[in-house]
Amino acid sequence: MVHLGNELGLYQAMAGAGPVGVGALAERTGLHERWILEWLRLQAAAKLIDYRGDDRFELPDAAINLLVDMESKSFVAGEFAGPEMANTLARLYENFRTGLGNSYESAGPDGAHRGECRHWLAARNDLIPKMIPALDGVETKLQAGALVADVGCGDGAAVLAMAESYPNSRIVGIDASRHAVALVAEKAQGMGLTNVDLRHAGGEDLAPEPTYDFLITLDCLHDMTRPAEVIAAIKRGLKADGTWFIKDIRSKPKFEDNLRNPMLAMMYGFSLMSCMSSAMSEPGGAGLGTLGFNPAVAERMVREAGFTQFRMHDFKDPGNLYYEVRH
Repeated sequence: MVHLGNELGLYQAMAGAGPVGVGALAERTGLHERWILEWLRLQAAAKLIDYRGDDRFELPDAAINLLVDMESKSFVAGEFAGPEMANTLARLYENFRTGLGNSYESAGPDGAHRGECRHWLAARNDLIPKMIPALDGVETKLQAGALVADVGCGDGAAVLAMAESYPNSRIVGIDASRHAVALVAEKAQGMGLTNVDLRHAGGEDLAPEPTYDFLITLDCLHDMTRPAEVIAAIKRGLKADGTWFIKDIRSKPKFEDNLRNPMLAMMYGFSLMSCMSSAMSEPGGAGLGTLGFNPAVAERMVREAGFTQFRMHDFKDPGNLYYEVRH
């Protein structure tokens, strides 16, 4: 991100300008405001630039020799990326100029494996033994036999763990990446699971009538281009006595409050290179980004879709919060 700021002229546009707003910086650089804002927040979280409130940011004079003046012996901005970043950076340059990001589908087969080990550990150590039992009546339904959908199933860790743990239930994995769907199909076959169905589709393509007893969206709503449409589809597709379980990033509504998070800069890095990029990969994408689905946003969007029961669970996960939603 330092390299990107240097190449796009963002540091140069801020040098000596005092506190500057996103709109002014977009006008000076010709770049897209939403992408600039996420980059600025990352830089402020890393304490490379100063946050001045009201989404205004300032490049300290002390940073000019380091990040702007290429004649200075202290200049280091050009040292922050190597040849292996060429493809990613090429896409990012275009992202900042057009405002459009990259879908997980475009990441190819390798993208389907992203976070695979971490997801398997979470499914087997947390989702099955701790989280599902904490949801009102859900485990009993799964043991007896229920129809379940994992919307945005990714590498399928949750799909396969539930299918293995609840053989009387049928588990449907839905993902917009055909590479992810193919990966899960291969794994299900290797595990000998016969109660798994897979669909290459978006969350908005759920059945238009009450079909599912249990729906889950794990760490994916903030990645979606049209999360409101997906939430509306979940409302239509969930049975009257069904449960929707959401996992999403632990964050607060105000940027100022998130500054206390020591991992904040890394999370904005994830957002620019993955989460917000996916959420902006279609024209008009919502662009929530890694930290955009905080509890206030989650409850508002869920209630706007017509759900009346919204309960937050804190499973002492330092990176995520969890929500139990019902009609």
